[in-house]
Amino acid sequence: MIKTLYTRMVLVYLAAVIFGLVVAFVIMGLIFSERLNAQLREDMTLVAQDLIETYETTNNVDFDSYMLNRKLAKPFFIRVYDEAGKEAIYGYNDVETRKTITPQEIAQVLRGEELWNESSMDVSVLGYPVRIQGHSYAMFLQPATNKSDRLLNSYLNISLINALIIGSVFILVAGRYLVKPIKRMTRAARRMAKGDFNIGFDWKFRKDELGELAQSFTEMAGELKQMERMRQDFVSNVSHEIQSPLTSIAGFSKLLREKAMSEEERRQYLEIIQTEAERLSRLSENLLKLASLESEHHPFHPTTYALDEQLRSVIVATEPIWSAKKLELDLTLPAAKIYADADQLSQVWMNLITNSLKFTPEGGMVRVRLLPGTDRIQVRIGDTGIGISEEDQARIFERFYKADRARNREKSGSGLGLAIVKKIVDLHHGTIEVRSKPGQGTVFTVTLPSFSGKRHASDKK
Repeated sequence: MIKTLYTRMVLVYLAAVIFGLVVAFVIMGLIFSERLNAQLREDMTLVAQDLIETYETTNNVDFDSYMLNRKLAKPFFIRVYDEAGKEAIYGYNDVETRKTITPQEIAQVLRGEELWNESSMDVSVLGYPVRIQGHSYAMFLQPATNKSDRLLNSYLNISLINALIIGSVFILVAGRYLVKPIKRMTRAARRMAKGDFNIGFDWKFRKDELGELAQSFTEMAGELKQMERMRQDFVSNVSHEIQSPLTSIAGFSKLLREKAMSEEERRQYLEIIQTEAERLSRLSENLLKLASLESEHHPFHPTTYALDEQLRSVIVATEPIWSAKKLELDLTLPAAKIYADADQLSQVWMNLITNSLKFTPEGGMVRVRLLPGTDRIQVRIGDTGIGISEEDQARIFERFYKADRARNREKSGSGLGLAIVKKIVDLHHGTIEVRSKPGQGTVFTVTLPSFSGKRHASDKK
């Protein structure tokens, strides 16, 4: 079995050249054989006419002497038959293939009919009627294969062989040139399979398909490298987020088992264990939620409902938070309908409003604005909280990224809430933007199509 592309290219080239030469000869033969034979017949007829017409001007000299001395007859094998069937031979007698002349053919020419017996160029025969001194003769002319013909055939054969050899050498060199970059990419692919994504092909000078392939290969390696870095960061973040509450649970559980303590201390440790357990539960729930949203088969059930009523419900549900911190709420919620997945958008508003309430100091303000449009609906959720730095704003929608690194454990989240919000908004073909300055609060603006669910459903189809 042929395994290398290089060998296949060479063999395919040789097969193509040989096949092409054979087909070319066959086609040329089919196209020109009839024309060449017609031309040959015309030329031989003119030779026969010239021989006889010239003889008629010689005052009846001996016909044998005349034919033996005519140079025009030399390139042909000529046979002349009289009425009794006697044969006389003239011209080039050393022919390789002598065409047999039948008595019927002799009789036909003796009757004054011209005969053309065509089989192939070197054995085609012209029968030409002749009148000499009142008697009828049948002259048959056959082309004689001479040295020049053999020399021409040899020249053609040698030329074809040389073309085949030179072409083979060329394809050997060109094939190696073409296969060499493919081998480099094969080695690079093996390195990538082992986890090495530091690969690049600086082939900008190549504008052909291999250059495009190398460019795509380099881009793929870069994307895989980024994905590998994201995977490692994800594993590291998940491990850290899980390890922290587990350490707390294990430590306080050990204290409860080994240390004699008051009922108040016991209750305090149990509350910490419960808080950390709930934190683990939320982390697990958010991870499953994000994985489901990123899958192709996440359930999506759009309905038409009142968006203003949904926002009011979320605000009522968070009443314990803003009531305890004595926050002022500024609501502008005109009636507005939207066609979307109500459960998913409810989580968007819950995450955004909860964040605003959490990071707004006591006595601050949270604003919720609903701005319906013709085909777009905007929801703005702002606060007078601690704000977000410009550097952190570019990354707050990444998984496990926490802008408030210095916040205490009670306010600490998993860093998945805004990543889930971004994914849900994307699924609804919407956008989310953030404007903030440290110490001056934050405003999140969510823009959604009024009929985003219908668009999503049509895309699925």
